[in-house]
Amino acid sequence: MSTLFSKPNATTSVEKTSIYDIKINGLDGKPMDLSEYKGKHILFVNVASKCGFTPQYKELQQLYDTYKEQLVVIGTPCNQFGKQEPGNAKDIESFCQVNYGVSFPITEKIDVKGSQQHPLYAWLTQKEKNGKSSTKVKWNFQKYIVDPKGDFVDYYYSMTSPMSSKIIKYLK
Repeated sequence: MSTLFSKPNATTSVEKTSIYDIKINGLDGKPMDLSEYKGKHILFVNVASKCGFTPQYKELQQLYDTYKEQLVVIGTPCNQFGKQEPGNAKDIESFCQVNYGVSFPITEKIDVKGSQQHPLYAWLTQKEKNGKSSTKVKWNFQKYIVDPKGDFVDYYYSMTSPMSSKIIKYLK
């Protein structure tokens, strides 16, 4: 006797969610629409103003300026590593513009790990959501790249320069 219902396949994976559906605000408090960046790579970087890696802002801006037709860099301020991003939105904006001439988008300050992890970083760090890889954010200036279709590509630890061939190879 056959049944009308089949058992779910235990190996079936959950459908990944889209990066473009994630809600996040800009540093100005206004909602950012990540779907605006469809067709471009997105490099997400958790940034901090008082970190040894903070000079990477200069290379992030250089990367953004050089490849802006193919790439958007999005900085995500985070105060979870050594309390190295203590400022408020105005402090962060002023620091980035005055010291590094940053013109790429910066989001509101968020948590990139832990119980208050922002949905963006849940997507970036959980295979169940991004469909490719699970990772842990180890420190400030860890980088995550998403392709023009919104698929997770790879991640790089803080010591990887924004202008590294590991990142640039996707943009050529």
